Amino acid sequence: MNSQGQTINWKLFDLPNPKPYAPKIFSCFSCAGGSTMGYKLAGFNVIGNCELDRQVNEIYVKNHKPRYNFNMDIRHLLNQKLPTELYNLDILDGSPPCSVFSISARNTIDKFGKQKRFKEGQKMQRLDNLFLEFIKVAKEIRPKIVIAENVKGLIFGNAKGYVYEILQAFEKAGYNVQIFLLNSAFMQVPQARERLFFTCPLAGGLPTEQI
Repeated sequence: MNSQGQTINWKLFDLPNPKPYAPKIFSCFSCAGGSTMGYKLAGFNVIGNCELDRQVNEIYVKNHKPRYNFNMDIRHLLNQKLPTELYNLDILDGSPPCSVFSISARNTIDKFGKQKRFKEGQKMQRLDNLFLEFIKVAKEIRPKIVIAENVKGLIFGNAKGYVYEILQAFEKAGYNVQIFLLNSAFMQVPQARERLFFTCPLAGGLPTEQI
């Protein structure tokens, strides 16, 4: 039930098939497909994903049957020969892992730049720089729009300096950035969680032939 008291009752097979002209999406850090379901409900065509965790990726593949599936660390994605279709995306979507910046984890500067064994992929790794790795992918494949989601804690305390680094990286990659703090309770999601959204269109708009 959402914030308006409406009951939300649907299943994966209820998702509509995208129209031939539907915007094309590629999802990074896709997990089991939360954002993918949102895009599909909106009628978009999610053509592929990148997810590190093997078991979670198997769930994604079973539920969403992506045309292009990359079960790997995003740091290695650009080492692959990517299909031409990924260079003609409408939206590159991503939710970089965020536990370092979580308010519940009380983010502090001493966590930044440190390796830790996280459950994502079950290996020692840094998480605080994955947002920048995501932007590297955007810079290479040049989607029309980049949409990134992260925790509210990213705009508080010491983490704010990292936001400036993200903004600079987007600018160097050729994107304008707007940041929104949104509550899922007002978007037909049955939970009250605030999340930060970066919406980033290509700077200067789209070429005339793409409009």
